[in-house]
Amino acid sequence: MGIVKISEELHEEVRLASQVMSRSINSQAEFWLKIGRLAEQNQDKSFAELIQIELEQVRKKQHEASHN
Repeated sequence: MGIVKISEELHEEVRLASQVMSRSINSQAEFWLKIGRLAEQNQDKSFAELIQIELEQVRKKQHEASHN
């Protein structure tokens, strides 16, 4: 675990979004970081497509875990 310094303005945006999404501030920031990384790696995909890809990966992992 590390510390990431961000502007006060961005921290406020994370705080507000975390309340709307019922996440902790850290979880919201981690979500945004993850989606941003995925968006850079998959520039041809929409937000909805990125979420679908992530859901499929989680389902696959759960399926594999239940069969081991």
